[in-house]
Amino acid sequence: MQNDQAIKSVVKEKYSEIAEQSAAQNATSCCGATSCCGEDVYHIMADDYTQLEGYHKNADLGLGCGLPTAFAQIKTGDTVIDLGSGAGNDCFIARAAVGEKGKVIGIDFTEKMIAKARENAEQLGFNNVEFRLGDIEHMPVTANKADVVVSNCVLNLVPNKTAVFKEIYRVLKPGGHFSISDIVLDGNLPDKWKEVAELYAGCVSGAIQEKDYLQIIDQTGFTNRTIQKEKDIRIPDDILAQYLTPSEISAYKTGTVKIKSITVFAQKPVDTKAACEPGKGCC
Repeated sequence: MQNDQAIKSVVKEKYSEIAEQSAAQNATSCCGATSCCGEDVYHIMADDYTQLEGYHKNADLGLGCGLPTAFAQIKTGDTVIDLGSGAGNDCFIARAAVGEKGKVIGIDFTEKMIAKARENAEQLGFNNVEFRLGDIEHMPVTANKADVVVSNCVLNLVPNKTAVFKEIYRVLKPGGHFSISDIVLDGNLPDKWKEVAELYAGCVSGAIQEKDYLQIIDQTGFTNRTIQKEKDIRIPDDILAQYLTPSEISAYKTGTVKIKSITVFAQKPVDTKAACEPGKGCC
């Protein structure tokens, strides 16, 4: 597997390209950045945002794998941080929930995504939605800032997921919570996929085992963890054919490997001192 910096470079390059495409173009492949999979449009991972209050078509690039803002229990006046905010889709949904008295901060490390999101916010006249350029492993946010953290199909792209969850813990207020949609695995992917940059940038080979993902959350010190939603992700044959031989496709489809989208919720304890006792792993 590539080193962390090489992976980040691949993701940044791909998502810079995606920023200049439409949602329809991005939906035509699992990798997002190319229309590599024929003329049929496959909404492989994305859920439908169009019925949610605050939806803005120009901010929807069709890149998510869930609806975390719909499950995030956001209240009027909250401060919400969106990790990997893209063109601003989840931020604008969150803004509808926090109202004029709340604040939404989107963080993305792709300059073109930040530019697109800021343009969308300006067009909408939102002065309480801010987009910051930064790496979510080292968030440009002070500690104990957010009531809620959301993220949609982003952490699977990050090499050091433990670092991200520690940062989420740091920026949440005591008693705050997150709702995150992400791609996880049940069983081992074909080894070949782990070396394919396109599939890393498209959320597949960057995913880890579900049990390991949930263990990271628990070891960071979060409590009240629950799975709010889950669904299986089925990759169409014409996409599989880009990476696997016919016999490998058959083995994958008849095997026990599952690619899943989960939306997971957890809270930062009100008593953070107790949560950070030796052995808890959050300090």
